[in-house]
Amino acid sequence: MTDSTTAPVAPPKILVRTEGALGRLTLNRPEAINALDQEMIRLMSEALEAWREDTDVQIVLIDGAGERGMCAGGDVRALHTQIVEGRLGDTAEFFRAEYALDAMIAEYPKPVVAFADGITMGGGIGLAGHAAIRIVTERSKLAMPETRIGFTPDVGGTWLLGRAPGRFGEYFGLTGSTMSAADALHLGFADYFVPSDRLDTLRDALAYRADPTGPAEIVLLFDETPEPSMLPAARAWIDEAFSADTVAEIVERLRAQGTTDAAAAVDLLESLAPTGLSVTLDAIREARGMPGLREALEGEYRRVMWFVTQHPDLVEGIRAQVVDKDRNPRWDPPTIADLAPDAGADARAYVPERVLF
Repeated sequence: MTDSTTAPVAPPKILVRTEGALGRLTLNRPEAINALDQEMIRLMSEALEAWREDTDVQIVLIDGAGERGMCAGGDVRALHTQIVEGRLGDTAEFFRAEYALDAMIAEYPKPVVAFADGITMGGGIGLAGHAAIRIVTERSKLAMPETRIGFTPDVGGTWLLGRAPGRFGEYFGLTGSTMSAADALHLGFADYFVPSDRLDTLRDALAYRADPTGPAEIVLLFDETPEPSMLPAARAWIDEAFSADTVAEIVERLRAQGTTDAAAAVDLLESLAPTGLSVTLDAIREARGMPGLREALEGEYRRVMWFVTQHPDLVEGIRAQVVDKDRNPRWDPPTIADLAPDAGADARAYVPERVLF
């Protein structure tokens, strides 16, 4: 007889198992579109460490449970609680652990395959964007939307944005716009397009292949061509505007273009946190000149901890968008015109109490 007083056991937030030659990590919070928390980061890191020398595991696969997406990002509501309660040590440790996991995925000695199916944003880009083999589907929606909450792209997002063609990195970093599968391929955020209804078959092929063919060659058997991206047609006006030195000058150039697309970009930028925009512009351009992902993560960590400890816009942005949901953030400063000429310098120069690596 079942004891009715026994509390139900919560399902694990990360499903860790092996299937043939595959070590499989599945984010398992589908009700939250698999948003990352500290426990999930720990479980994934421990599994990767355990498999590092395990000869039975030849390939690692990262995917997400549910139909909505691989990972919507970090748990920003929990982040908000930590900051307002003054648990800044917990916040610093979360970002340090998350970035260490992202670097581990990038540097892992075995091929890491990521299924960026559905919504894959923020922290999800940290997991999928640095894998050796990055797969998108017709359902994929990728973004670094941190400026929408008064923040700045992190998890190595500046590294990826800085290497996108032309000035698309500045455009997608500042606006937080969503990429389709074709966009992600064009921008260097993904490598292959596989229809979602073929992912299970691809997974089985990776796990139980009977020959020594490498994972990239197996994925190529499933790779298809998505509908073309519209980005090449937009590159001229984006490059012209987003190559400007400051956020204010970007807006000025967009206004001067006088097109519908440019006007929409102006409206969007003017709704976002001016400080977050300035810090993001500075971060992407710094990362563009860096030699590797770890250096970019260190730059991001300086800026993230500056927002956490020195500036109110991150807390305000999460409050307005996620907690109170009044969609009426009070930014500091309130407008792009009020920005100092080098508004991103303080965040760039900030020295956190604890180093990242």
